[in-house]
Amino acid sequence: MESFDRYVGQVLDRRYKIVKVIGVGGMAVVFEAVDLVMRRTVAVKMLKDDISNDAASVKRFTNESKAVSMLSHPNIVSIYDVSVKENIKYIVMECVEGITLKNYMNKKGVLSLKEILSYSEQILRALEHAHAKGIIHRDIKPQNILLLKNGRIKVTDFGIAKLPNAETVTMTDKAIGTVYYISPEQASGKPIDPRSDLYSLGVVMYEMATGRLPFVADSPVSVALMQVNNQPVRPREINPSIPVGLEQIILAAMEKNPDRRLQSATQMLRHIMQIKSDPGFVFKTRRTAAEQTGETVRPGQGKRKRPKHQSRSMLPIISGVTAAFLIVIGISAAYVLTKLFDPNAANAPKTIAIPALEGNVWTNELEKELQATQYYNINKNYVYNANYDVNVIISQEPGVGEKRKVIAGSQLCDLTVTISKGAQTLALPDYTMLEYRSVKIQLQSLSLIPNIQEEYNATIPDGYVIRTEPAPGNPVHTGDPVTIYVSKGQQITYVIVPDFREMTESKAMEKLIANNLSFGGATYEASDIYPKGTIISQSKTPFSETAEKSPIYFVVSSGPADTGEDTVAAE
Repeated sequence: MESFDRYVGQVLDRRYKIVKVIGVGGMAVVFEAVDLVMRRTVAVKMLKDDISNDAASVKRFTNESKAVSMLSHPNIVSIYDVSVKENIKYIVMECVEGITLKNYMNKKGVLSLKEILSYSEQILRALEHAHAKGIIHRDIKPQNILLLKNGRIKVTDFGIAKLPNAETVTMTDKAIGTVYYISPEQASGKPIDPRSDLYSLGVVMYEMATGRLPFVADSPVSVALMQVNNQPVRPREINPSIPVGLEQIILAAMEKNPDRRLQSATQMLRHIMQIKSDPGFVFKTRRTAAEQTGETVRPGQGKRKRPKHQSRSMLPIISGVTAAFLIVIGISAAYVLTKLFDPNAANAPKTIAIPALEGNVWTNELEKELQATQYYNINKNYVYNANYDVNVIISQEPGVGEKRKVIAGSQLCDLTVTISKGAQTLALPDYTMLEYRSVKIQLQSLSLIPNIQEEYNATIPDGYVIRTEPAPGNPVHTGDPVTIYVSKGQQITYVIVPDFREMTESKAMEKLIANNLSFGGATYEASDIYPKGTIISQSKTPFSETAEKSPIYFVVSSGPADTGEDTVAAE
């Protein structure tokens, strides 16, 4: 940690004064700092020097800043600023005083029901917000959950989150989350969706409720295989005091097949709130007779018993099946005889041409006229459209003149007409800090016309919305244009690198300042050619281009090498 002490006391970008080191991780170091502009304490998460040029690490670091920038929720650590420069990369975040949920669990062991429900509820509210923005965390684990002194939960570390319109990360990307908490689809490299986060939360809840992980093995690969293939020991077998309903939620979240899993954070949250209001509640499941009978089984209540006088003989069942078979035969015979004597039954299907409806006004009379033919099954789709008056038919399916075979009253043609509701007036939503492509799609779905304008911005990540015109909350009508101002990231100005060789150190410093470059550092070596204190070489090639503020490193002459001859002469 001492290697990072050199930053203490420094002011980053003339704004963030580093106070102390508060944590060091595999990729980054976290400082407590003071925001001199906003006059508040913040956390500065800085990428370590030794990996600041590693493309994968920088991508993960940038990914986290983009993900959290899109989110604003009391249960998610807020981000205030981002700086990704050549020499230093950092994120300025909300400073949270607390410990990780993992540390708390290590100290306390099994958590109380109240704690499990409260922490799970808050994590789900954070996931509900993130999923609504199209962000999947992919690394939900107790180490990434911060617990504040007041009991509030903060979800952090979105470094491997999947952003909207981003490519799916596979096993080979080494960013699949911690193996003890990952979903089966993550472990096997299959596509993931928000339900993957619910599986991970299910594992966290399992650990909170039992004090142990569901799957433990000698190697990460073995644990990953267990996530895919093995069923966990039921939580109540480890801790019988767990309510049945809570066990049901945990196991439903940990279903191997995502389609059998709880389907959304909102659904899982409803279940948690049900247990919170009634700890004895038991959910109906596909596996119980209770669902088949429509009953809710509560603790201590068994299955409904068969009355003693009810016969267990198979004779009534056989008789019932036989009777049903005879009834079906009778109905079928009656149907065939009716068709034989029905003069219309022999009629061949009629081929019709679909009439032209587009541009006409949809009225009750027109609908009755189409229904009177007994050819059509009509579906009406009303949409807002500023280019058409109210009730004008915008489109139809099938198209004009297409042929269909019908039998009046029995074999009908599905006819769908899209009808205008006119221009819609709505308040423009707030799209700031969202990825511009998703905003463009949302505007188009509201029948608004997006216009993209790009501009540089030092704080908003590249590709994210800075502002809109009209501003959020202003009334707009369908068909209106909306200008989206999209960040191009921080503007980089390039300068020509001077030739510092043979300059004195003081002269080189003057030249650095004059050319808007920064001093990276110096090393000294003996030289018989260059006078002591003059520049021998520089880190960037003279007369090449580099970004403003880029650091330049120098090799400076310490004068001729000491041969020891003077010492011999003195003797």
